[in-house]
Amino acid sequence: MSTALVRQVGGVSLATQSHYIIRRKFWSLFERVFRVFTGDGQLIMYIQHPLLKLREEFMVYADEAKTRPLLKVKSRQVVAINFSYDVSDAQTDQLLGSVQKKGLRSIIRDKFLIRDPAGVEIGYAEEQGAALLRRFFPILTSKHAIFVGGDQVAFIRQRFRLFTKEFTVDTQPSSVDP
Repeated sequence: MSTALVRQVGGVSLATQSHYIIRRKFWSLFERVFRVFTGDGQLIMYIQHPLLKLREEFMVYADEAKTRPLLKVKSRQVVAINFSYDVSDAQTDQLLGSVQKKGLRSIIRDKFLIRDPAGVEIGYAEEQGAALLRRFFPILTSKHAIFVGGDQVAFIRQRFRLFTKEFTVDTQPSSVDP
């Protein structure tokens, strides 16, 4: 039984892409909607993340019509300092791994642990640059690096836009499944 996700979304191979753009409207009251595009502007993922839910749970879809679910992300706790999110295949409900936010450590600099289905740490994402200044001046943009096995596999950079939050994601070839 394979744990591999569908590698093709809307005719785009996730394994061969190395540049993505994530956008969401800056102002949203009850939910945040994220759209993930390839470098040439093709929508490949749509995430509708509801706010004001007791236990966070949301789906990642391959299309805006929400007809092709890819992933299910669910919080393990209702309230916690070190939030953990399980990431499962939306079709089979098989656990693919989890992401845990390091609560107290994230006060100064965001840090997220990436774990495999058995709970073993395989990598982490950490905020780079002037993280502490961003806490006091939210207009400053953020940067995060993702490491697996000691190697940087991705870099996420926030780009300044007036009415939209926009992030660019650049990945490097690695042994990690996209």
